Amino acid sequence: MATTPTTTSPPDPRGAPPGRPPLLTRLGAVLARRPGRVILASVVLLLVSLVLAAGTMDRLLLSRFESPGSESLRVEQRLEEGFGTGKHHFLLLVTAQQGTVDDPEVEAAATALERELASREGVAETASYWGRGGSPAMRSEDGTQAIITVRMSGTVTEARTALGDISPDFTREDEVMRVEVGGGDEVFRQAARQAQADFLLAEAIIFPLVFVLLVLIYRRISVAALTLGMGLFSVVATLALLRGFTYLTDVSTFAANLTLVMGVGLGVDYSLFVINRFREELARGAAVPEAVTAAVSRAGRTVLFSGLTVAVALSCLLLFPFPFLQSFAYAGVGTVLTSVFAALVILPAALALVGHRVRPRREPAPDSGWWHSTALRMMRRPLLWGLPALAVVLVLAAPAVGLNFGLPDARVLPPGNSSRDVQDQIETGFAQEEMDAVQVLVDLPGGEAGAGAIDAYAADLSSVEGVFQVDALTGRFVDGQRVDGPEPGAEERFGSAEATWLSAVPTAGALDDAEDLIERIREVPAPADTEIGGYPADLTDFREALLGQVPLVFGLILAVTFVILFLMTGSLLLPAKAIVLNVLSLAVMFGVMVWIFQEGNLSGLLGFTANGTLETTFPILMFCIAFGLSMDYEVFMMSRIKEEYDLTGDNTGAVAAGLQRSGPLVTAAAVILAASFATYAVSDVLYLMMLAVGMAVVILVDATLIRAVLVPVFMRLAGRANWWAPGPLRRLHARFGLSE
Repeated sequence: MATTPTTTSPPDPRGAPPGRPPLLTRLGAVLARRPGRVILASVVLLLVSLVLAAGTMDRLLLSRFESPGSESLRVEQRLEEGFGTGKHHFLLLVTAQQGTVDDPEVEAAATALERELASREGVAETASYWGRGGSPAMRSEDGTQAIITVRMSGTVTEARTALGDISPDFTREDEVMRVEVGGGDEVFRQAARQAQADFLLAEAIIFPLVFVLLVLIYRRISVAALTLGMGLFSVVATLALLRGFTYLTDVSTFAANLTLVMGVGLGVDYSLFVINRFREELARGAAVPEAVTAAVSRAGRTVLFSGLTVAVALSCLLLFPFPFLQSFAYAGVGTVLTSVFAALVILPAALALVGHRVRPRREPAPDSGWWHSTALRMMRRPLLWGLPALAVVLVLAAPAVGLNFGLPDARVLPPGNSSRDVQDQIETGFAQEEMDAVQVLVDLPGGEAGAGAIDAYAADLSSVEGVFQVDALTGRFVDGQRVDGPEPGAEERFGSAEATWLSAVPTAGALDDAEDLIERIREVPAPADTEIGGYPADLTDFREALLGQVPLVFGLILAVTFVILFLMTGSLLLPAKAIVLNVLSLAVMFGVMVWIFQEGNLSGLLGFTANGTLETTFPILMFCIAFGLSMDYEVFMMSRIKEEYDLTGDNTGAVAAGLQRSGPLVTAAAVILAASFATYAVSDVLYLMMLAVGMAVVILVDATLIRAVLVPVFMRLAGRANWWAPGPLRRLHARFGLSE
């Protein structure tokens, strides 16, 4: 039964409870009695995990921004089935070495290049400036460049794997022309390849870095190595779990990057807490087996609560109907499970074997020490300390009011990457974006019977602001007028017995707000039922579906977290306080991300190009991660504060003593976790750079201004109300509250 806080001092929770010992106490006793067997089984488990994890990276998949069941995806499927076409995935940028792309020798060489490309395995369809009768949408304004676009067959992973062979083969230069590879799939193929390289680089940085930090914390190499080993186990075991998931569903390549930082971070954090408690017990004079049992019993409850809150936050990503985001749920929950297992099973068994080498933690008494005196100082004058700290938090969070979600583009990679350089040339030299054409599918019979209706509709579409030209069965339209007849092969491209479709090529500037462009196209009166597809529509549908789930996901995270913290504390105010302070931490994270990555501050130092927006998926992912990790530290602190309050019934003294017990540990854990995320700040992929900077900032701010200042100040101002709950809820907590 959980202990309901009172003003009188209950029995010492460190003493043996009457009746059968709690589950965690029994677990600790078993591990202390049979450590050899546990270690042997753990070594076998690690070896099996290593074998499975070795093949994980090859099974992780790439993804596109597509929303299952969306209108744009239906259009893509209907175009493939009914017309043998669809949106194209990458392009070749052809630059004439002399003259223009209309010169006979350039045309001949480019036509031969297109034929060669069309014969490659995985290529389903090609189109070019020359093959489409000199389409202006595929030619640069000065005439020195033109494009060949390509649609790939197979899954996105199969397509980008084939592209990995095609790209170097078709990056070439001779005396007639220069050929470069770019386009959406090439950008994200290179980004995924760079993410895998960054994973290996981060591995080379993160383990030595964390080891050095642990040595500074423990001042003993053996204990530092043991703690880091728990993080390593979490990473390997989670990668093995991810391989299992790959046989059931799609798992994104980027999930491995999250596994590395969270596996090391949580594995080390939880181990820090257990070892800290073990050393405290040794300092009290306990023998190693008793210290192991007490550490699992007392610290284990906190680790379980912490793991539960992080797992809940990340598991809510499963509510998004996108394999890309769901992959991070698998990785995140996997790291929680493996980290908890390592900290509560493998680590205690290891301590039972080598615990005599662990130096006891001789720290100041709970009613003394720097953290204790600092907490009392702040609580004596809470407004003097709390208001400046709150002001700093609000200043850091202020840029978040200008948050502007946008669409991804080639700027996820820095200049110098070939696909980014190609896109920069297109944006500079082309007034339009053929690759990003909007596909308008019309349920109207093709041929002569519908020619007039098609002409009128195409003309109207070409008059829409942001549309450069419209290609249709009956010809090419610009500014409301037909300027050319049907292109070569128009009947094959646009004709069908049941429907036709039109290609609305946007201007480059129109893609800065693709949603408005799609909306303007939808508003054009159509001669029959229409559906909208193409890359801008894909991104628009994806974003709408994503943001449509955000209130449900965020609301569920807040509600479940509130319930968990209530079951832990028996209070209504403390869970509410935790959520409010977590929201402040998250506001700081979004403020920093807007100031740096949306507005472009520090872009020269970090090496990226801002586009005035933030891509939608990674901020949502970071919200879930940051919320869970902030609750991680909240649980660490509140478990010690509640323990002291249950002993004394003194709110102010319990806060100071609890901060003295948990403050150094939270600070150490935050530094290690922030350093783990920060290793990706050297990445060339903007998404990983955002993850690194945003998470490092929110972790450090949360562990300092929030936990070290605002928590004690708030609890001092609230006083005894911290522990209040109405009678029915007190009885509910007494019956169902979570305890060891």
